[in-house]
Amino acid sequence: MQGIKRRVTYVLFYEAITLAIISTAFYLFSDKDASHSSMLGVVTVILAIIWNTAYNTVFEWWESKLAKRGRDVIRRVIHAVGFEIGFVAITLPLFAWWLDLSLWDAFMLDIGLTLFFMFFTFFYNWTFDRIFGLPLSAQ
Repeated sequence: MQGIKRRVTYVLFYEAITLAIISTAFYLFSDKDASHSSMLGVVTVILAIIWNTAYNTVFEWWESKLAKRGRDVIRRVIHAVGFEIGFVAITLPLFAWWLDLSLWDAFMLDIGLTLFFMFFTFFYNWTFDRIFGLPLSAQ
């Protein structure tokens, strides 16, 4: 599977799992009700879809320029860490405002989610590639 079909499939599965996880985390780690936390989950997922599409487009462009093909552990770590650093920059002010948290508390929540999702993203990508095959950029 390649191109837009691959990207849409990737994002739909990833973000559906993510929505369940983050809505629960927002509810458990703030004093907001479930609907407020779930709405933040939906907003976060929408932002993640936009960021994911942009980031993976740039990552695959960069990857296609490399002489070495395939996705070894180092390349997968670079992918996961790069994605999460960018996403923290996007979500930190949103979390602080939406959940009425200090920037520090929002940062701690964001870092907890980020650490979890770095590992989740790494294993999700690995599993996705094993099920659907590598993109052309890595072949």
